[in-house]
Amino acid sequence: MGADRDRSPRALLITGPVGVGKTSVAEAVGDLLAGEAIPHAVIDLDWLARYWPSTTDDPFNFALELRNLRSVARNYLDAGAERLVLAGVVENRAGRARYAEAIGVDLVVCRLTADLGVIRQRLIQRHGSGDDDGLRWHLQRSLELEQILDLAGVEDFTVTTDRPVADVAKAVVTASGWV
Repeated sequence: MGADRDRSPRALLITGPVGVGKTSVAEAVGDLLAGEAIPHAVIDLDWLARYWPSTTDDPFNFALELRNLRSVARNYLDAGAERLVLAGVVENRAGRARYAEAIGVDLVVCRLTADLGVIRQRLIQRHGSGDDDGLRWHLQRSLELEQILDLAGVEDFTVTTDRPVADVAKAVVTASGWV
């Protein structure tokens, strides 16, 4: 990126179904930005919504996630972050707009895709033995999200996670226009 790069704050939301590699790719994007000496923050949106119990009208704690994101994003931007890299699921255009409003800077969305067999293997590795209920739920949710995302079209571009994570991150950063 060179010294003449646009330093205005921007955000990238990496979305996709459960098990596609959103968090791993976001972390690798952060590594690339650090290598370019670009002030940034990587935010796993799941952690901003991790609260129990959820309500019946907001089972994934989206409203809480947005409130937390608003504060966290502002803190990082105030500290000098030029790029915010978010990993999470955005299911529709209204959700995308709510993320953009909470962040307060230009937002681009990348959808990660992978063969469902690959996602299944990743989820099996993640949940291992002894968490059969969790594995079943995550497999079902992954299929459900793939269908939802196919219909929603919330992404600006798509990258397939069929290569090493560092290569996927490079493709994401390049497609985002950040390098």
